[in-house]
Amino acid sequence: MKVLQKRYWLLAASIFLLVANVASAQAPLEPSQMPANTTFYFVWRGQPSVELRKTNSIAALWDDPGFAPVRSSVTNAVLKSSEEKSPENRLTRQQIDEYASLVENAFVLGYLSDPQKKQPEASKDSSAANAKPWNGIFFVYDRTGKEAILSKAVLSLRSSEKEVPQLSQMTIAGVPVLKVQRKTGTTYWVEHGKYAVSANEPAVLEEILNRLAGKPSSSGVLTDSPAYKEAHSVLGSGQVEFFLRVPDLKNLAPDSAAGGFRVQPVLEALKLDSIHSVCGRVLMEGVKTRIQAVALGDTSPGTLFDIWDKGSSAPAALSFVPAHAVSYSDTQINLAGLYDLVKRIAAAVLPPGQQGNVNMLEMMAQAKLGQPLSSALALFTGEFASLQTSPSLDNNKQIYLVGIRDKPGTLKLMHTLFSDKIASERAEGETTFMKISAGGSSSSAGTAQWDFYHLAATSDYLVVGSRLEAVREELAKRPQAAGTGLASVPEFQAARAQFPATINGLGYFDFHKVDWPAVKARVVAEANKTPTARRSPSAAKSTSPPTPSWMLDVNPEVFARHLHVASSASWKDAQGLHFDEWIE
Repeated sequence: MKVLQKRYWLLAASIFLLVANVASAQAPLEPSQMPANTTFYFVWRGQPSVELRKTNSIAALWDDPGFAPVRSSVTNAVLKSSEEKSPENRLTRQQIDEYASLVENAFVLGYLSDPQKKQPEASKDSSAANAKPWNGIFFVYDRTGKEAILSKAVLSLRSSEKEVPQLSQMTIAGVPVLKVQRKTGTTYWVEHGKYAVSANEPAVLEEILNRLAGKPSSSGVLTDSPAYKEAHSVLGSGQVEFFLRVPDLKNLAPDSAAGGFRVQPVLEALKLDSIHSVCGRVLMEGVKTRIQAVALGDTSPGTLFDIWDKGSSAPAALSFVPAHAVSYSDTQINLAGLYDLVKRIAAAVLPPGQQGNVNMLEMMAQAKLGQPLSSALALFTGEFASLQTSPSLDNNKQIYLVGIRDKPGTLKLMHTLFSDKIASERAEGETTFMKISAGGSSSSAGTAQWDFYHLAATSDYLVVGSRLEAVREELAKRPQAAGTGLASVPEFQAARAQFPATINGLGYFDFHKVDWPAVKARVVAEANKTPTARRSPSAAKSTSPPTPSWMLDVNPEVFARHLHVASSASWKDAQGLHFDEWIE
């Protein structure tokens, strides 16, 4: 129930940002106009055209009359949040609708690094250590057609503050600017021509205003930087676009945090410099919506990229997925690389002279596991997958797969870790079944257990589910030959062909196979269960939340009209880690 609600809010927020009445193909400040010292930017190029809203599946879903209960629930959630404020500061439904229309126009949120950080230490002012912290955030909004609503929204925000800010006028870059002083800091705000601009540093505001006015600058532009050039293939277009220059994060991190925790050594242990940038975009291309994200940098051994497996042409767990599966996802992690990273961080966190405690931690882990941690991790392949075969998306039919290399060694480790949680165990042919409790308590009367999970250990996988019959069904329907099952379905093959030959992650969701009325009925029934119907004693003591009104009112067929297939993949190459997803 909670997972479904969380997915609903993510879907609603994504759609809200991707649909509207106004077309705007350009940001107020494109990357080619941004200063060279731009560390981060998030671009929203305005909502898509009316024509695109008719053809794109996500946009059409939002506009569908059957989706109205979901749209209303977004407004209701904001209204409920507003109820916590004093009566004079509460928002009305009309105000929410007005302020929401501001998202129709393009905007840019960004951060400029401190220019002083780039200067040699000897040339810095001796008082730099006592200077106020740099805050290079800036915001640029295209206010065309929204001037009155924007002014109203800004005044409403200021009037709702507990302490009235101090306002004064000044001039920056030849433009009248409002200086807003609070105890927590100072903000500079200007509405000039097409744009509204905000910044926390006068130097940043001056730089941005000059760029918007097209004035020449000697500081260069972001698009000339090596990091941007490396990432250009996924930048420069799309409704949403973001870029983060990762090595610059070192300059933002304090030397130490609360309690004396040392931040910089941890960043060194992470080898953050191996990642040059993290960036991505959202594109609406006809009926499809594409989401791309990349982490670019040095993928040689010993870097942060070691966490991710080099991948394969087809995930091994695909051999478990029957043709009628509704969804399937697979991730391959390099467990040895993850283990090395954890050791480096542990060594970095410890104070000088206590580095030997890392070995002590390893010895404690060995005492608990009965073997070195590296040996325990070597029992697993690093592949984790899940699949769903229920058209109603019944959680009891969800199956999880964990790849293993050594079944006897894995079972021995399971006994060591879950000795007091294993309720039963039996072997049937080459498969070993376990019933494991996720919760329990001990007393003089014995041990009480609840929230059971069922596990089947085969020669190559641990098959896990909340119901034994679901685990057995999955084992019985496992495709017997390579290239059969879901791998033989033409729609799946077409989705797989969109991605490179070698991948380390794969996702597929066939919305055609979902019984949407059954999904609604199941979710409503689950939400309306009495507390005593819950599986665990702790759940029985809790109060069941009421069913959200949108679940009761929404027409489930609206999803079937617009959602067809979603597919995604990730892969690692010499340039970095890539993620690509298509929704149609």
